[in-house]
Amino acid sequence: MFRFILLIWLLPIGILAQEGATYNIKTIAFYNVENLFDTVNDSLTFDDDRTPEGKDSWTIQRYRYKLDQISKVILEIGNETTGNSPDIVGLCEIENKQVVEDLINSTNLSAKDYGIVHFDSPDERGIDVALLYKKSIFIPDAFKSHRLLLSNSEGFRDYTRDQLVVGGYLEDEYFYFIVNHWPSRSGGAARSKPNRLAAAKLNKKIIDSIQYDDRNAKIISMGDFNDDAIDDSFKKILKTKGKQEGLDSLSLFNPMEKLFRKGVGSLAYRDKWNLFDQIYMTSNLISKNKENYSFWKAGVYNPSYLIDPTGRFKGYPLRTYAGGSYIGGYSDHFPVYIFLLKKVN
Repeated sequence: MFRFILLIWLLPIGILAQEGATYNIKTIAFYNVENLFDTVNDSLTFDDDRTPEGKDSWTIQRYRYKLDQISKVILEIGNETTGNSPDIVGLCEIENKQVVEDLINSTNLSAKDYGIVHFDSPDERGIDVALLYKKSIFIPDAFKSHRLLLSNSEGFRDYTRDQLVVGGYLEDEYFYFIVNHWPSRSGGAARSKPNRLAAAKLNKKIIDSIQYDDRNAKIISMGDFNDDAIDDSFKKILKTKGKQEGLDSLSLFNPMEKLFRKGVGSLAYRDKWNLFDQIYMTSNLISKNKENYSFWKAGVYNPSYLIDPTGRFKGYPLRTYAGGSYIGGYSDHFPVYIFLLKKVN
């Protein structure tokens, strides 16, 4: 055991020794950062609470502290295994591109040289999704924001987040990444379910269109889906599978299903854990020979410092606001991640 640990210690960053072989390892992560807003009042969105004069008393000091907190978490996702920060990071609940630029230029992340893909969504609260990527690892050459068109019970437009698709080269292999933040369960899970089914249909349409052009496309979809892996949006619309056995060429594999069935969660509500934050992929990323980048394992990043140690929300993710009060935590969600492996020739 000591010799094995010593071997990993001596290997370069992003290299893993396992079972007599050496692998390049890449981390793909997703993080709902719980309302990363700037302090400026945007007249076009409902962001009034997150201003210095608003209900949350959102000051520049609190904003900067939030940036420091979130950047620290991103820096450490997967670090114990890879010795480095994630190569690709999907984000949701970010207000605009400027807050993402402030995030990647923070003290914790500035040396990592992340790039950004971001589009403004029509969401009423003004929150968007975005993709971070290490410029030395990933070269994006195609990106598109897909609009989800919904209507409320009165027949008026219900504005929500777009689904972001980014294609590019992960070193010498072409990948597509889809970043999601599906409609919430506001008003109840059953009442809001049709909106998430519509989001799943849009996600499936995006994946099908990519595969129509390239049957062998490698696609990774990630996000806060506001549904668990066993809900209808996944099992009936996307038809995801939680086991690697029996996959066909068009199957979608969801490693988070196994974690969920074991009781692992990324957020808690009324003492119940959900795993709304998920990463799933096309079946061609399941391979035993690892000659190309292939799925290795998935996890929820939940070290002790991200967990509320006391009070009403003890054991929950340590969030920025709880019970209407500022507590200066991180987020009401834990980040999730997967590792990809590829043999070193």
